[in-house]
Amino acid sequence: MRRHFPNLEVAMNLTQGNNLGWYLPAGSDELAANAHEWMNSAEGDSALGYIESHYYAYISEFDFVDLRALNRRIDDRLPSFMDEFFAAEMTTGMPAELLAALAYQESHWDPSAVSPTGVRGIMMLTRNTAESLGVTNRLDPAAAIDGGARYLADRHRRLPDTIPEPDRTFLALASYNIGRGHLLDARQLARELGKNPDSWDDMKEVLPLKADKRYYPSTRYGYARGYEPVHYVQRIRNYQDVISSAFE
Repeated sequence: MRRHFPNLEVAMNLTQGNNLGWYLPAGSDELAANAHEWMNSAEGDSALGYIESHYYAYISEFDFVDLRALNRRIDDRLPSFMDEFFAAEMTTGMPAELLAALAYQESHWDPSAVSPTGVRGIMMLTRNTAESLGVTNRLDPAAAIDGGARYLADRHRRLPDTIPEPDRTFLALASYNIGRGHLLDARQLARELGKNPDSWDDMKEVLPLKADKRYYPSTRYGYARGYEPVHYVQRIRNYQDVISSAFE
């Protein structure tokens, strides 16, 4: 909760955790035995691992300065762009709070942001990407948000229909960051390594190999800083969780 309220203090440390206990109706000995067996089975371990990954793995180490700034900007910057994010959701189907988290990761909701490499605007579009989307002024927040949303939706649409959510969205975000060609390289590399290219958990392990000289020379698009989209998606998930209440 310190991600939502950065000034919260830790009042005390809890004792070491104990195993889960189950309260069941009297006489439910068979159900208790089944529950105990499942919790200690490979299936149970897999289910608990999925829950931990889905709800907690993206929560990075607490950064007071970053999250204090985020919560402050939710109040003083985000309201200026809420209508644009909702409009982009209506146009593309991409959730408004996801687009807002993406924009925060890219520019901290600064419509005049410019990077040393020439990407600019609230969605930090490259010149080529903006031109392909028909965005003539990347510093116009309405045009940039609409263009960035359409670009993310295109990354999402071009992935195989067999990829389930939320993995499909995470892979689309990675493609937004690293480029579709490098993502396709990583998906092929995942197959060669016996990993699941449709699973974000597996792709988190494979994408960084695009920067490993043992692997990237054999890929079509070559070297890429594959660790960056992993951190990129993690931060966006974290930001989205914090800002989602502003869209309710």
